[in-house]
Amino acid sequence: MDMEETTHQKKKRILVEIRNMEIDDIASVFHLGERLFTAREVPNLYRTWDEYEVINFFQSDSEFCLVAEVDEQIVGFALGTTVTKSHSAWKYGYLVWLGIDTEFRGYGIASKLFNRFRDLMLEDGVRMLLVDSEADNLPALHFFRKMGFGNPQQHIYLALNLDPQLKQYREKKTNGRSPSRYKVDDEE
Repeated sequence: MDMEETTHQKKKRILVEIRNMEIDDIASVFHLGERLFTAREVPNLYRTWDEYEVINFFQSDSEFCLVAEVDEQIVGFALGTTVTKSHSAWKYGYLVWLGIDTEFRGYGIASKLFNRFRDLMLEDGVRMLLVDSEADNLPALHFFRKMGFGNPQQHIYLALNLDPQLKQYREKKTNGRSPSRYKVDDEE
């Protein structure tokens, strides 16, 4: 358990505790993530923030689930995992989610969470740590560069927002008509 007093510029000093997430923290972490990772804020997020994300990480990799607490309030979290590949001596760490309550940004809490997460990875024998972010998330890119990440690799994924068509689909279904079946021509 790490407890540090931290301050940033003219902000008041706060006492931050970085600790392993406990089962009673799941709801708080979920609700904080729900505020941070909204479809409006990150519309192209390819992972969906939902209760299963938090529960699955806690059940499968609880040792890599951390929370930051100020005055017994969870103000940040880090959720990650390790990845091993067949026929490879390397073990990879993957920081999947890192979130800080907007009211507590600027106190260095993300750095403290990341440093503890990195230390856990080192203790587990991880040789390379991976993160991903949207290309236009400049604060995240700046943060991870500051933490020592480099060698960014471009990754392209495509998204199709079905939200505009969802209402029509539901109306057809409600009216007793089944939605159209589509034939795909491979030669298009």
